[in-house]
Parts: sequence; C-alpha cells; structure tokens
Amino acid sequence: MYRNKSLNDFAETSRIELINTVNNLDEDKLFEAFDLIKKAKAAGGRLHFTGIGKPSYVARYSASLFSSTGMIAYFLDGTETIHGSSGQVAEGDVVIAISNSGETEELKKSVTTLQRNGAVIIGVTGAAGSWLARNSDCVLLALSVLLQEDYGLDLNKYKRWHPGGSIGASIKE
Repeated sequence: MYRNKSLNDFAETSRIELINTVNNLDEDKLFEAFDLIKKAKAAGGRLHFTGIGKPSYVARYSASLFSSTGMIAYFLDGTETIHGSSGQVAEGDVVIAISNSGETEELKKSVTTLQRNGAVIIGVTGAAGSWLARNSDCVLLALSVLLQEDYGLDLNKYKRWHPGGSIGASIKE
C-alpha cells in the first residue's frame, strides 16, 4: 500500500471507478450483444470467450461464470486459435473477445481467423477506438446478468448448481 494514501483514498477511487463504469454502460450495445447471443443459441450456435495474455484469464473465468449460470460457454485459447483451435468455432457461433487495448497482433490474427470461420465477434475492450472495437460486430462492457435473467436462473437453480461454495450455501430455501 502506498504510504501517502489512506485506505479511504483507495476506497474513494474504487467507488468513483465503479460509478463511472455504471454510468458509461451503453444499454443499446448491451442489448445488441444479448440479442446476438440469443439468436446464435436459438440456431444451435455456441458461445466462446477468448483473450490474449492476462485477458485470457478473464475469458476463462467468464466462460466458467456463464456456464455456472445456465449459458453453456467455452474458453477458446487466443493464441491456439491461429494454430488450429479455431476449428471448434462453427459458423454463427458467438465469440466474446476480451482485450484492454484491443490492439495486440495475436488478437488481430485470432479475431480475423474466427471471422473467416463465420463467427460473430463481440468485443470487450477498454479502448473505444481500438482495432477490436472497429472490427467487432458489437462492443460492450457487461452482459451476464441479462442472460441469467432470460434463462430463468432463480435462487433454487443457482443453489443446486453451487452446492460446494459459500455462495450456494448462503441461499436459504
């Protein structure tokens, strides 16, 4: 911890960042992504998450999160995509590509390969003018809650799917 900053300073910075994130959510883009995923699912398509470097950890976690709430999702290693793993992505599947800068060469190659396979790309990036933002079918910041609601996730299902965790245990019948 920085010696010149108090815990309250860090808490205030975090609070401001969270408020900015919520205030900057683009509801139209959020529902556009929601509709793309619903359309793909209705047609038998699947949902994949990918990222290069540190965002690959977020992608892996996101695939796990979505799966744990009823939306079957897969992790797609971004680097392996251009070495044959893009074969798991069928035409009409949705790929959520995560990158803070939206500019890495590996990401560009991966997304281009996936687009050639006929995938729909939803970009999640911190740079609105980035390559990823310009080359995605949709760009956004958040999505999981809409899909959970649409899927009909309720507390009983959530508890049934999370029997070993503290979250599941905290839900009262």
